[in-house]
Amino acid sequence: MSPAEIFHYVLFAASVAAMSAGLVFVLAGAIGVNRLPDFYTRMHAAGVTDTLGAELIVLGLLLQSSDWQTFAKLALVGLLLFLTSPTATHAIANAAHRAGHKPMLSRFKPAHPKDAGKPAGEG
Repeated sequence: MSPAEIFHYVLFAASVAAMSAGLVFVLAGAIGVNRLPDFYTRMHAAGVTDTLGAELIVLGLLLQSSDWQTFAKLALVGLLLFLTSPTATHAIANAAHRAGHKPMLSRFKPAHPKDAGKPAGEG
């Protein structure tokens, strides 16, 4: 086996690894959006994992590109994703905050100190 063939196989393996890791991150973000309780935590899951997942997928495609034009176009797509995805996530979260959407700070409401000692349901 020639060094060029070995390099080709290593490049292919790195490409598959990057795209597989990107798929895992995108799926983790989708699961996070479905499972997390709050708008802001869902935005965090979607923004962070989808940006990283998309960048890893683009990296895997970059490693597979055969000519410089495809490489340049994919690099430009990766750069635009890297710049616009976090910016869009921040803009949406900022708009929700300005609209008065409050974060869920806990899943249960702790008892108020003035209600201490009273039976549950009475108050």
